[in-house]
Amino acid sequence: MINQEISKIIKLRQSVFPRHFNGRTIDNDIVLELLNNANTAPSHRMTQPWSFKVFSGKSKEKLINSIRSSIDLPDIVFSKLNSNFKISSHIICICMSRNKIVPEWEEIASTAMAVQNIWLSCADSKIGGYWSTPSFINQLQDVLKLNNHERCLGFFYLGMYNDLPKRNLSRTNIEEKIDWFN
Repeated sequence: MINQEISKIIKLRQSVFPRHFNGRTIDNDIVLELLNNANTAPSHRMTQPWSFKVFSGKSKEKLINSIRSSIDLPDIVFSKLNSNFKISSHIICICMSRNKIVPEWEEIASTAMAVQNIWLSCADSKIGGYWSTPSFINQLQDVLKLNNHERCLGFFYLGMYNDLPKRNLSRTNIEEKIDWFN
C-alpha cells in the first residue's frame, strides 16, 4: 500500500498565480529549505542539471530593470511582468546546465522534477508558486549571466497567499490513459 499522506500532498499541489499573492515576504531560510528539497530530484547519472538564481527585495527591481533595458518588450508584457515581480516574495530563475552525458530532454525532465519538489513542499503551507516561461526566455542569457552550457527554463514566482478561490478543475480518468499488457 502506498503512503496516503504522500498521495494527499501530491493532490494538494497546485499553481498559485501571482495575482493571489498577498505581498508578504517569505523568509530566506524557508526558500532555502524549498530549494534543498528541489535538490533531491532524480537525475540520470546524477548530472543534477538544475540551478536557481533567486531574486528578492531590491534584486527583483534590478532584474526587472535589466530586463527592461536589454529586451524589447511590448508595454503590456512589461507591465504584467513588473506587477508579478512586485507582488512576489521571490523570483526564482529556473536554470539548467547542459551536460552532454545524457540527452537534453532528460536534463529538462530532471529540472522539472526539481521544480515539482518545490511545489510539493509548498502544499498546505500558504506559500504558493507559479512557473512561467515567458516568450523572451531565450533572451535572458546575458541578463542572468549564464554560461554557454546553461539556459533559463522560466521564472518560478513564489509568494504568500491568504485564501484561494475555489477552482473546479477536473482531470480525465486515468483509466482512459492506460493500456494494460499482461
